[in-house]
Amino acid sequence: MNTVDEILDYAIDQEQQAADFYADVAKHAETAGMKKTMLDFSEEEKRHKKILQAVKSGDHELAPEQEVLDLKISDYLVEAEVSENLSYQNALIIAMKRERAAYALYSDMASKLPAGQLRKILEGLAKEEAKHKLFFETEYDERILTDN
Repeated sequence: MNTVDEILDYAIDQEQQAADFYADVAKHAETAGMKKTMLDFSEEEKRHKKILQAVKSGDHELAPEQEVLDLKISDYLVEAEVSENLSYQNALIIAMKRERAAYALYSDMASKLPAGQLRKILEGLAKEEAKHKLFFETEYDERILTDN
């Protein structure tokens, strides 16, 4: 990926994959609350896809914002696998780790580029993924860690 369009196409595809993933997790949700959270996040990923499509067409600018808090909860959790009986805890772990990986990808790509529009776009994408990760970490903290 060397051009802005290639990177945006990749990011658009990743957002669609994420939307599909969260919708699939919702199908196997063990509670109505888990299903709603996953469907809401699927819709959020679809909104991000539309934003990226608008960035690609020149109708929207994506730029890094202020720093996003990192609770680092996902750094200390073991991997979880998607299954028919996926618990809310495991769904959150998978979501956190997916968002962390996406953040790392965009951050690493941005760090290898000189200042400019492409770096700015990648930094903006990384911040979006950091926000997603923070959402899931906060949810995990409030619903799982607080209950234990």
